Amino acid sequence: MRLLIERKPVKVYPDPKRVIARFFFNGDERAKDVVKHVMSLSKEEVFGIISPLLQEYSKRHRNITKILTRHCKKIKKNIEDAGYDFEDLEKYCRLLIGSYFTHEYSIESAAFFNPSIVEDPDQSDLVEGEKRVIISFRAVGEGHISSVVFRRALIDRNNDITVIPAGNYIDEAEVIKNAIYNKKLFLKKAVDSKIAIEILDEVGNKLEEKFDYSTLRKIILDSKNLQQNDLSKLEYDKILWLSDTYHEISFSRDTDISDRVIFPISEFERKGIEDARFVRFVKDDGSVVYYATYTAFDGAMIMPKLLQTTDFYDFKISPLHGVGAQNKNLALFPRKINGKYVMMSRIDGCNNYLMYSDRLTVWDNPVRLQSPKFPWEFIQIGNCGSPIETEEGWLVITHGVGPMRRYCLGASLFDLNDPSIEIGRLNEPLVIPNNDEREGYVPNVLYSCGSLIHNGELIIPYGLSDYCSSFAGVKIDVLLDRLKSSSCAIAAD
Repeated sequence: MRLLIERKPVKVYPDPKRVIARFFFNGDERAKDVVKHVMSLSKEEVFGIISPLLQEYSKRHRNITKILTRHCKKIKKNIEDAGYDFEDLEKYCRLLIGSYFTHEYSIESAAFFNPSIVEDPDQSDLVEGEKRVIISFRAVGEGHISSVVFRRALIDRNNDITVIPAGNYIDEAEVIKNAIYNKKLFLKKAVDSKIAIEILDEVGNKLEEKFDYSTLRKIILDSKNLQQNDLSKLEYDKILWLSDTYHEISFSRDTDISDRVIFPISEFERKGIEDARFVRFVKDDGSVVYYATYTAFDGAMIMPKLLQTTDFYDFKISPLHGVGAQNKNLALFPRKINGKYVMMSRIDGCNNYLMYSDRLTVWDNPVRLQSPKFPWEFIQIGNCGSPIETEEGWLVITHGVGPMRRYCLGASLFDLNDPSIEIGRLNEPLVIPNNDEREGYVPNVLYSCGSLIHNGELIIPYGLSDYCSSFAGVKIDVLLDRLKSSSCAIAAD
């Protein structure tokens, strides 16, 4: 008898109309030339150009004047190098200059996939059997740059899912650089990031054991100004880029959750923020915080990072450290076990590992938990989100990669008190790409970053061939019975 998988009749597609207004810069000399061109215009000409622009783009962006003003301020030095006093610039002139250093970026133009699902902090005004959830997605736009976006959804008493339509605007967060750095961990991460040792030694000798961003920036700029070699200057820049990976971001309170996008900020994540695995974490005192592990990518190097929030408005972001914080697929357990934080990982690219830690950001001593065992996962096995606690054990949705690089979803069950003990594991996939799911940005791929149990059903949001997303469900008692008995059968639709 085969497990029955129900595919929900809901799909969430990328929307190329969802754009953000980003800073655009083509170099110092071209910036100076643009400034000079604008400054040669009369006040009437400036107003005649900027007025229709504001009317047009105010329909596409919340507070476009604030964005243009901010982008003008970003080139204050170029304006002054061109021979003009920034403070003396007239309002419409600032807006026009800012418009030349702004471009629209469609965050979802290429793909919308790899979802993760958690319970919404707000469960008010619901009837029995309903649950409000927040779903995160990996959105991909021009240049294959990934960001994290959100949707709110409602699951009713029949486990039918309604995804709330997105708002009309998208907002990036305000970036707050107020982190206090630990010198030892910071320099270790800098070594892992392949920054020149001699530069790190020099900077490290000038830092206290704890330091803030302004202190580091002053040391870097002072040291950099003494250098003539461009390659050495680049190494100093890399240290500042690394510091950018520790920050806080804050969204305006007048934004809907669908309006918020977490876009790459640091140079070490300039190619994307990939596959956030959100988890509702319950602390020892019973309070709740939402964590997410994700992969920052600069085009060559992978940096695992941790994001935390309580309200999905304010987020704290920091890199993860240690031997176990390598590669992709880090997924945090939703509570401590035996007094320690617990994490799954895939440090070697093909096996699942288990780690314990006293600190959320430091992960060492990974122990192999699972290896590819069945033909559909011979290339690699990994998790598809944080483990889910059930009365029978920790349920882990896995992904396996097999022939023709086909990604399928599987399931495993681990002991509640000792998750290194595997109770059961499906020997056939739980969900396989069907004919309607094989075509997309990356064909033959099903992938998820987190699931949820509601009304006796495991609800799995998943990406379809890296293009759009949908949902599947399986009765949780049936799945757990199958895992406990280790009598694994082929899953069916």
